[in-house]
Amino acid sequence: MNIKNAQKEVDDWINEHGVRYFNELTNMAQLTEEVGEVARIIARRYGEQSEKESDKDKDLGEELADVMFVVLCLANQTGIDLQSAFDKKMDKKAKRDHDRHHNNNKLK
Repeated sequence: MNIKNAQKEVDDWINEHGVRYFNELTNMAQLTEEVGEVARIIARRYGEQSEKESDKDKDLGEELADVMFVVLCLANQTGIDLQSAFDKKMDKKAKRDHDRHHNNNKLK
């Protein structure tokens, strides 16, 4: 699935099940909350904090998908073609950062 199709799928879901999009500010708060849930899992599972028993069943993939869903909502409601924006970003990064990371001694 490409990003354009994902945006359409989210829009179809919102129109069929969600009544309407939450406003942009509510979705921004929702995105922050979802990113926090991803951060909590990563901090405890891969970082130095111990993982609580109640967190061990948390699915990182599901939480990342929650982040994607809200990002797609924000793109839809603000008229952003996220596929085009992502393609431009990858092209820019490929040109700008082509040798940057290969020459970073911290990564060796």
